[in-house]
Amino acid sequence: MNPMEEVKIAKATINIGVGEAGERLVRAENLIKSITNQQPVRTFSKVTNPEFGIRKGQPIACKVTLRGEKADKAIKMILDGIENKLKTSQFDAQGNVSFGIEEHIDIPGMRYDPDIGIFGMNISVTFEKAGYRIKKRKIQRKKIHNKHKVTSEETINFMKENFQVRIK
Repeated sequence: MNPMEEVKIAKATINIGVGEAGERLVRAENLIKSITNQQPVRTFSKVTNPEFGIRKGQPIACKVTLRGEKADKAIKMILDGIENKLKTSQFDAQGNVSFGIEEHIDIPGMRYDPDIGIFGMNISVTFEKAGYRIKKRKIQRKKIHNKHKVTSEETINFMKENFQVRIK
């Protein structure tokens, strides 16, 4: 196979949406840090929503972006928590996959800690092929041809081969 056509993981983003600032957000940050060994960043609300008690600019979630081996380990660990099952609707047309886990204690090796509580999390995995840098570089930025873009079928095959995922 042509090495330029090989699909690879560009990044994996793990997100915990708490919906409020304060103690719960700090506990969610501690959980992400314990899972990934990487410092999370806070995300802030874009709009004010009085029904939920959220003001614009208020920290409401935390996330961490993983690349390379850290991303592979985190994806394997979280897929084990959902028994390596994904739906075809979780793959988008650009070849990315997003899935969630309802309780972090479903992940093998994670125990319930009363100081942290129970959190669910969302995982978004972005895929790319070699040569995608030309789309993002600053000088001589170019478009990527449709034949070189990652498709959902390629992503599904990648997940089946590398992570033994079963597709429903």
